Amino acid sequence: MNKENGIKMKYAVLMLGVVCMTACGPAMKLAVPEKFREQATMEHVHGSRGNKMSFPGIATSRIKRGVHLKYPGWGRSFFLENLLLNQAGVSKSEVVEKEKAGFRYALTDGTTTVQVFAAEKQIIKSHDFELMNTNAIFKSFEVLQHYEYIFSALISADTTKSITWELTMTNLYDREAENDKNPFTFIKQADNGLATNGTDTIIIKPLSIKKTELANGKTGKLPFKLLSGYELSIDGGVIAIIDLIDQNVWFYNELTPGDKLTVSAITTALFARKVHDTKW
Repeated sequence: MNKENGIKMKYAVLMLGVVCMTACGPAMKLAVPEKFREQATMEHVHGSRGNKMSFPGIATSRIKRGVHLKYPGWGRSFFLENLLLNQAGVSKSEVVEKEKAGFRYALTDGTTTVQVFAAEKQIIKSHDFELMNTNAIFKSFEVLQHYEYIFSALISADTTKSITWELTMTNLYDREAENDKNPFTFIKQADNGLATNGTDTIIIKPLSIKKTELANGKTGKLPFKLLSGYELSIDGGVIAIIDLIDQNVWFYNELTPGDKLTVSAITTALFARKVHDTKW
């Protein structure tokens, strides 16, 4: 069984849950706190699933993408260990998959234009246990060993008075370092990050939903947490919320035009990702 099929099997239960919830007619919504709603304005991000985005007063150029590469890495050998495992009809191997992509675009509010240059990299390392001498459909099982996702973006304005921002998002897991004994651990989508200009820092936290609104108006619980958005905050509190489900962004009403442009650049950069595609 190849790695792609192995991953599909590993997350079959998770995806089945999503399909069932969709088929039953739920309305999954990101819960934006009422207090923040009263002090913010919601704007829909048009084109969030494509290569050009816009919302009131903000627009991007066409997003130019580099080559999106996905290729196998080098896995270590388990020769001595397999001498024993093979006697029990089991074979062990290490599977490594690497993926990277990059893109760039311009974003403007009609007064100021910023250039966004972004790159993302992902590494997945797992141990593949395969039953030998059998024609069974489910004869292979993968155990996640290491996961590394890094996304970085440079947000640079076209004026000498503007400050460059650096955006970084990471999602890291290492079975050995965490002493994780659970063989069913899977990759979590909840990446964290921050954006800084050397003086000010915007903290970016993932938001997940556990409850969903059913077709009959009642609230149902999901069997898992689902990434639904991001909260952007500074020392003074929350300044924006990005809704991945409905492709919206909530701006705090007191943001300056410059701050709103920075938040807009962060929002569009997160939507533009391909390796870690969070669009519903």
